[in-house]
Amino acid sequence: MERRTALKATGLSALALVLGSQVHAADNTEASFDIVMRFMGAMGSGDMETVGALMADDMIWHNEGDTTLPWVGGEGKEAIFSFLGVFSSNFETTIREHTDAFASGDTVAVFGKMNGRTTKSGKEIGEFTFALRAKVRDGQVVLWHWFEDSFAVSKAYHG
Repeated sequence: MERRTALKATGLSALALVLGSQVHAADNTEASFDIVMRFMGAMGSGDMETVGALMADDMIWHNEGDTTLPWVGGEGKEAIFSFLGVFSSNFETTIREHTDAFASGDTVAVFGKMNGRTTKSGKEIGEFTFALRAKVRDGQVVLWHWFEDSFAVSKAYHG
């Protein structure tokens, strides 16, 4: 095969691989976005059956911040359900609003603002922003990496 023909064939093959992976990523992107938004909606409405169905057995839930709060996350479905029980008995969300959300492949980012009160102290936290980085694998959430103003949450919780 002539060198020029070989280079063209190699270049076209590489282009086809890149374009093919972009089409797959676009399909995966929409599915990942929908799964994460369904997961958030189910948590917000208390639909633990849907939460469980969308949660991978080896999911990791990680909250940044104050580790003295009893709901800083966990690893694995059983630990996360335990954590969610502790969270729901200690924190009442009064406002949750998504301001931005987007996805790329298996990764979804959601930004917004929240407010709530802790049942331990009864104190309102005050409006704060949050960011979420989630990952989806095989139709289930495998990573929930939550960022919030944990100082304000901790201050309200500890009184």
